[in-house]
Amino acid sequence: MGADHSRPAPSTPPGVRRILLVTVVPLVLATVVAALVLWPRDVPETEGSGDPARYHGTVTRVVSEACSPVSETPEGTPGGRPQRCGTVTVRVQDGPAAGQQVEAPVPDGPGAPVVEAGDEVIMVQLTDPTDPSSSSWNVAEHQRGQPLVWLALIFAGAIVAFGRWRGLAALAGLAASFGILLTFVLPGIGAGHSPLLVAVVGAALIMFVVLYLTHGVTAQTSVAVLGTLGSLVLTGVLGAAATAATHLTGFGSEDALTLSMFRGDVDLRGLLLAGIIIGSLGVLDDVTVTQAATVTELAHANPGLSRLQLYRAATRVGRAHIASTVNTIVLAYAGASLPLLLLLTADSRPVGQLLTSEFLAQEIVRSAVATLGLIAAVPLTTGLAAIVTTAGRSVAAPADGEAKPTHPTTRPAPDRSDVLEALGAGRHDPSPIPPPATPGGRPDPDRRTESAW
Repeated sequence: MGADHSRPAPSTPPGVRRILLVTVVPLVLATVVAALVLWPRDVPETEGSGDPARYHGTVTRVVSEACSPVSETPEGTPGGRPQRCGTVTVRVQDGPAAGQQVEAPVPDGPGAPVVEAGDEVIMVQLTDPTDPSSSSWNVAEHQRGQPLVWLALIFAGAIVAFGRWRGLAALAGLAASFGILLTFVLPGIGAGHSPLLVAVVGAALIMFVVLYLTHGVTAQTSVAVLGTLGSLVLTGVLGAAATAATHLTGFGSEDALTLSMFRGDVDLRGLLLAGIIIGSLGVLDDVTVTQAATVTELAHANPGLSRLQLYRAATRVGRAHIASTVNTIVLAYAGASLPLLLLLTADSRPVGQLLTSEFLAQEIVRSAVATLGLIAAVPLTTGLAAIVTTAGRSVAAPADGEAKPTHPTTRPAPDRSDVLEALGAGRHDPSPIPPPATPGGRPDPDRRTESAW
């Protein structure tokens, strides 16, 4: 196996471990109890009697025909294009008609699939309500199962090949996240519980499982957990205040309007807040784990750094991380809302009215609240990590007659001096050791030139 960049951190003093245990365990128990109370038990069943049955099939032949003048799209119609006419022959693979060849019209219209012979498709059988014995077949969409399976295998293989055991743990954490979302968060909201409360409890469950599973049960991970949980709470409070101040209702998208027609009992404003919390969790995990690891590595590399020096040095790393992550958040929301942003270019309203409209204002609130929670995570997690890392570290002065400890640190002296110099806190030696030279008197070309980090 390859080298792991996550070195074992110095042992945490027993007193600090007890404090973390007393702090984290009650939070875990409270989260589990809340999840059991909110666990969906009476989820309304979706009536699927009105949906046509769907069957897999393989296209064997496509016959294109000229469309009749009556069915052609009038010129000048917005978004209009010539219709496609003809028939598609499909061999049905399952269902009552398995093995039979059926004919369907060539798919046409906005978003209609373009099919060719050999394509794997999904077929629907439509029955005439007035004559149940009369039915027709239509091509609904392409089968995407096999390409998605191959993509998932490549995704998992790349993560395991690069991350080794840590990558395998990351995949397990990803599976746990989706499991909690699909078995608790979504059914809980569908059962009529408060979306905000379900999202907070679900995010906490995901956080505990993923962080401890991926990074191990250590003091460093516990600090990241506390920093993430505190930032999530702050994000929820800021989100509630921002949505109330901007009078957002949650009806800012077509998806929300469609959901309100099918499920009128869902609190769409709470669903908006839940989306902000769930969406912020992944980025918060990244920042808090990085800050906790940064403080631990700085303290391990230079045991002489004080608590304040650790905090300042790690915060400088956090500032650089935040500067890039904020852009990541905004671009992620922009990428998910490209159709919405493109629609704005065709809107004739003034820019001020567009920015204050609900469908754009909720994206602004979503990005701003997630960014504020992310910024708060840096000082919170860094401060906790500095306190935990330096707690119990100082060695008491020896009594009279006792010998002073000869090995105050486990780090060899030459390495420590190099690290101190790299951190900017080392001793300034007026006569540095010259680099090793080759027999010809020139510097060794194979000498490492990067810092001792």
